[in-house]
Amino acid sequence: MPPAAPDAPRSDDPGPREETPPSSGGSRGAGTRSRWDLIRICAGSMSSTVGFRTLGVTYPLLALSLTKSPVHVGWAGFALTLPTLLFYVPAGLLVDRMTARAVMAATEAARLLAVASVFLAVLFEGVTLPHLLAAAFVEGTFWVVYSLAETALIRSAVPRASLVGMLATSETSSHVAVMAARPVGGFLFGLGHCVPFVMNTILFLASLTAVLTLPGGGERHVLRTAPPGGGKTSFLQEMTAGVGELRSHRFLRNAMALTTVTNLMINMLIIVFVAGSVTQSPLEVGLVLAASGLGGVLGSALAPPLRRLLRHPLLEPRLAPLGPPREILLFAHMWIWAFALLIPVVGESPGFFGAALFLMGCAGALSNMSVRAFEIDRVAEGKLARVVSVHRLTTHGAVCLAAPLGGFLVSAVGVPAATRSLFLVMSGITLSVAVAVPLRRVLRSGTPAGPPVSGRIRRRPEDLGPPVPEPACRRSDLFRQAVRLCGQVRRKPRSHRGLRTPSQTGR
Repeated sequence: MPPAAPDAPRSDDPGPREETPPSSGGSRGAGTRSRWDLIRICAGSMSSTVGFRTLGVTYPLLALSLTKSPVHVGWAGFALTLPTLLFYVPAGLLVDRMTARAVMAATEAARLLAVASVFLAVLFEGVTLPHLLAAAFVEGTFWVVYSLAETALIRSAVPRASLVGMLATSETSSHVAVMAARPVGGFLFGLGHCVPFVMNTILFLASLTAVLTLPGGGERHVLRTAPPGGGKTSFLQEMTAGVGELRSHRFLRNAMALTTVTNLMINMLIIVFVAGSVTQSPLEVGLVLAASGLGGVLGSALAPPLRRLLRHPLLEPRLAPLGPPREILLFAHMWIWAFALLIPVVGESPGFFGAALFLMGCAGALSNMSVRAFEIDRVAEGKLARVVSVHRLTTHGAVCLAAPLGGFLVSAVGVPAATRSLFLVMSGITLSVAVAVPLRRVLRSGTPAGPPVSGRIRRRPEDLGPPVPEPACRRSDLFRQAVRLCGQVRRKPRSHRGLRTPSQTGR
């Protein structure tokens, strides 16, 4: 049998989610409410993301001002990032079992209380290092839960027609927060130690208000089926089901492997740049590191028109042999990153590093849009948060691993050789994938990979499928054939001159 098309629907694949068409009466009011719901979701997400990124700078600075110890600064950052390794998987299971709006409201309330407690402690000069570390750990934990619940809320509350625009807005807000929140956090901390905590209290209160004001819970009812036999399933069984759902989608497997590698590369490149920036001013270092966020903003803005371009009727048939548009974007992501890592090899000035980070941020935003849209559209109901949690755990694990690997690489071979090593590794991975994908298609299909000869498509007999039956003849055709056959039977054989028939010869 011929191989199935890429990402063909399986018997157990629910396929793209269906939207219930709105009724004709009050459609204009429903559309207006839907737009306001999207605005509330975007505003809440933006406030929450800016608050988290700002606290990523504020907590270490507050620890430094309290103890004057770089070790305690590291502990504050560790307390904020440790939950991403510990709680992504359990949080995914929690979000799949509850409604997204309830989870988001609870997390924002907990984050609000944590940052307000630090604000009051700083205001009355009673803050301690254990209190600070506990607040940072609470912030990191509930941020993990909030980010997963936000994806589930987008799936259940956003109409499919508005999905791409909503994801583009969410991705843009994330990159804007990364680009602007860190310098803003440092600036506010310079104005006063309690100023950034006042701002974050306001941000979390705004995010909580946006979630609570979503009408009707802000989401449709999601049916969570019980396990076979009506019994309870263990944590391991439910997580195994989530991992199995991720493995059933080839695109998600490829995307997870790619994003893990690229996250490792970009964070190692940042470590290499920072290690070699001893002679650079803090302003130059900050501008270079902000280039990735600026590229992410551009990539998020380009994602919707690029998606429409790849699906254009004139372009889509020509790109069909390469695969669906989402797979084309993954391949483009790899090649762009390989080219970006070549730029700091050519030159070692901060401008070259900034250009590389800009291209990486742009390509990363494009692929993130494709992955998030696929997850929301294709993952089975009740398993979305678990699938996203496993995916993000691997990518954040690569981020945590990049810092020691990058530092070891620079200390072993130096900055120039480290940049060349990153380029060679990424180029080798890209070339290997570029060769392996068409080779796998050839081995699975058994057909030559080259172009067809003389414009004809050569197919094996088994690829042609069952023979097509001949169309049934009409009654008039059958009647004509019968008359013609009767005329041939009645017709006598004619004898030619000089020749005798067998009856005349007596034979």
